[in-house]
Amino acid sequence: MMKGKLRYWIVMLVALATIINYIDRGALGFLWPEISEDLGMTKEEYAIILNVFTFAYAFGQTLFGKIFDWIGVRLGFVLSIVVWSAATILHAFAQGLLSFAAFRAILGVSEAGNWPGATKANAEWFPINERALAQGIFNSGAAIGGIVSAPIIGLLFVFLGSWQATFVAIGALGFLWLIPWLIVYKSGPEAHPWISAEEREFILTGQRNTETNETAEYAPGSGEILSRKESWGVIMASFFLDPIWWLFVGWLPLYLNETYGFGVEEIALYGWIPYVGAMFGAWFGGLLAQNRLKAGWTVNKARKSVITLGGLIMLVSLLATTQASTPLFAVLLMAAILFGFQTAVGNIQTLPSDFYSGKSVGTLAGYAGTAAKLAVVALNFLIPVITVNSYAPAFVVGAALAILTVLSVWVLCPDIKPLKSKTI
Repeated sequence: MMKGKLRYWIVMLVALATIINYIDRGALGFLWPEISEDLGMTKEEYAIILNVFTFAYAFGQTLFGKIFDWIGVRLGFVLSIVVWSAATILHAFAQGLLSFAAFRAILGVSEAGNWPGATKANAEWFPINERALAQGIFNSGAAIGGIVSAPIIGLLFVFLGSWQATFVAIGALGFLWLIPWLIVYKSGPEAHPWISAEEREFILTGQRNTETNETAEYAPGSGEILSRKESWGVIMASFFLDPIWWLFVGWLPLYLNETYGFGVEEIALYGWIPYVGAMFGAWFGGLLAQNRLKAGWTVNKARKSVITLGGLIMLVSLLATTQASTPLFAVLLMAAILFGFQTAVGNIQTLPSDFYSGKSVGTLAGYAGTAAKLAVVALNFLIPVITVNSYAPAFVVGAALAILTVLSVWVLCPDIKPLKSKTI
């Protein structure tokens, strides 16, 4: 164990869980050309299955936000990953719309736990000036999952010879992850037997806001959380931002199939490229925020500046994608879009821990995640309607969402710092 770096082992394990999460959820899209041919299923049925997953995912965000606040990070992740891995394996036995939808619903509820769980682990294990970097490492897991899922699923499909066997193989990955997780994550930093006294002190003292010399100790219930405009800033920013990511997670394989006639092999060849941009964006957004905080910027200035930069990158790149003329140019622009997305999202996801204590962080992160997935549901219903002739209208919608994301933070979060009870 690296002395003084236990917190980074924790966040790397969470990032690894996120990689597995994205391999499991991405398999349906990458294997859809084979599934649709084998079972005679349509694009409209794909949209229904996608939305069943997203509805379940939205519900799962709030459910698991509460679960993680109730049973803690260690057991919360065990519950989440065991159920989603089993659900992935069950996909191999699907025979049509109803069974795919049922297994996808179980997958959605359980995979949702990864996000409030990661936010809560971040709040417990990292000081304020490292939280955006830690969130960036975690979010890079989603990007790396996007990068490796296309070639892994493509190679497994070629090697195993069927989409059913591919689902079983990737579902087994989550069960393997449990081994290092249960060994390494014994408790939070206050009581972990492996943590050094220096690292424990560094984490706990670093959770104080340097501007106000306060730590986020305010842990209200759900009613009071939802009565604060800052909470709604987090919720609305997530609501507007998340559909941009899911535009590519859910529809990139079909975009490549319909626009350029790609099959499973060609999708695997091109589909990973946008996630390289996402990976670098996750690191960039975290490092930039950390750098500005160390330079003396307030949390308020650092968070808003990095979120605004990410929004600007997304806006320009989304509008440029409407004019993409080749598949390579298109996926390179998408890499820029996801770079901007990850630059912004890591700092948005740290906002719950900037405002509240760990006892309320999972709850607010869950509410924000639920709102975000409801927006994705709306997008998924919209995509088949507006992409009959081209996907350009979808990219224009994404550009508008980027603007609204930034406005939500600036308008509803006037000063990002620990909140206090209204009764004080």
